Amino acid sequence: MSEPEGAEGTTRRLPVIEKATGPGDDEERGRPGQSASAAAYDAPPVLDGDAGGSGRFWSARRVPAGLVALLLLAGTGLLLYDVAAVRAGRPAMGWRRALARQLAQRPLDDIWVLIGAGVAAALGLWLLVLALTPGLRGVLPMRRPHADVRAGLHRDAAALVLRDRAMEVPGVQSARVRMRRSRAHVRAVSHFRALDEVRADLDDVLTEAVGGLGLARPPALSVHVRRPGRKG
Repeated sequence: MSEPEGAEGTTRRLPVIEKATGPGDDEERGRPGQSASAAAYDAPPVLDGDAGGSGRFWSARRVPAGLVALLLLAGTGLLLYDVAAVRAGRPAMGWRRALARQLAQRPLDDIWVLIGAGVAAALGLWLLVLALTPGLRGVLPMRRPHADVRAGLHRDAAALVLRDRAMEVPGVQSARVRMRRSRAHVRAVSHFRALDEVRADLDDVLTEAVGGLGLARPPALSVHVRRPGRKG
């Protein structure tokens, strides 16, 4: 039954995408031609302006900052109390007298002096690295269509989306996705259909899913398909 064009409530037929089966169709559809049960290829290029200023999110570093603040507060408070006690005519604490004596007697090439200096240098370098690196490696920055809006997607959530999309492919019995910053590793087990056909469908579905995540730097895909192992 047909309805007049332009009438309200009319339905439009969605375009039908026919699945090509020719040997040269992989290149035409944007998927690299492959004949093995594993795929590894680069991510699609990011359009200009999509990833502008979408760097990694900076971590607040609350735990290291809190520990350093507590240590400094405790050390400074103890030292000020001891100095005030000495000014009031009381003897200095034993630990401060012992520390001053050890520092005055031990040479600079003493093993304990070198160990203490190494520990202090390592802690200082660690604090500098924490201060100069953004952190939050588990949050993937998303594209910024608006300059005043910034969003991120956790790796686990992105991996879950890809896994759910992979499970929708006919023939896939199970799938595991390990998401990294620059690459998504997908391992699927197929219990029927040819491995090449399952892998080709996974390539199409996962490529579309990665594009739908809206990431500023879409990760490359590494797809591996195998048969389930024999029981017993």
